[in-house]
Amino acid sequence: MATLEREYHGHCHCGAVRFTARTDLAGMGDCNCSRCRRLGWVMQSVPASDFVLISGADNLTLYQFSTQTIAHLFCKTCGIEAFARGSDGKGQELVMVNINCLEDVPPIDRSAIEHWDGANW
Repeated sequence: MATLEREYHGHCHCGAVRFTARTDLAGMGDCNCSRCRRLGWVMQSVPASDFVLISGADNLTLYQFSTQTIAHLFCKTCGIEAFARGSDGKGQELVMVNINCLEDVPPIDRSAIEHWDGANW
């Protein structure tokens, strides 16, 4: 379901954390690790330069597990993880955006979502 690249506005459930992300929504994925399996969100990786946290930095709380290389950031008020920060295998900073927290996303073809075997990574 790749669309043209555009800027999406996103936020947590209560709206305390707001951001924009520029993406074409190509390469959406889900993961079966112990954490992602429980959350059920669909991830979209964007370069850190294409992500802007507009408000709510002071309302985020950090959670890390396993290798502690991904900064899972949750809204302290509503508990939603709208995005996480990390880097790719080349050391480039990226943000994994929860596309369920983006506004005006076109309908998603769930069969087009790439499945990541994080449980065995």
